[in-house]
Amino acid sequence: VQLQASGGGSVQAGDSLTLSCAASGRDASNYGVGWFRQAPGKEREFVAAVTWSSTYYADSVKGRFTISRDNAKNTVYLQMNSPKPEDTAVYYCAADPTYGDYTRETYTYWGQGTQVTVSS
Repeated sequence: VQLQASGGGSVQAGDSLTLSCAASGRDASNYGVGWFRQAPGKEREFVAAVTWSSTYYADSVKGRFTISRDNAKNTVYLQMNSPKPEDTAVYYCAADPTYGDYTRETYTYWGQGTQVTVSS
């Protein structure tokens, strides 16, 4: 499975931005997919994840970000509402076919990152 993350850019705090993670090479509709981010000088951290039946969010983004999937397009989205400067980071998507703790970085497949910069 190849993952292509896109949609990053520079936005003002309070604007909205939607990231996309498109999978190719295999039907990933039953895979768990997660978003992680890494800010300069910090460890990569969990943001959100979606399975076939559930969604998970980091406390820092709960209520502001929404993860969703379009299985027909083999794509997972991360809608970022009311982003803050502290959301500035490189965002990565990852996928795995097996059940596990989707908040951990144990995914098998990773996409390249997409930069999100939020200015105040």
